[in-house]
Amino acid sequence: MNKLEQLVGKLEEGDVPLEEAIIYYKEGMELSKLCHDKLKSVEEQLTQIITEDGRTENFSVVEEE
Repeated sequence: MNKLEQLVGKLEEGDVPLEEAIIYYKEGMELSKLCHDKLKSVEEQLTQIITEDGRTENFSVVEEE
């Protein structure tokens, strides 16, 4: 996450040469996908609970607006 924030900061400065900006952008997209995949995995794990007898049950989390 820190690396992604650093890349975004460099790109937002605006004084990065085009070739470098393209490299930063590609790297940022890869890091963004990695973060998204990890969050998705954790989210899937959090939608299951273990009952007292050791079984897993699904539950849903309702987000408030």
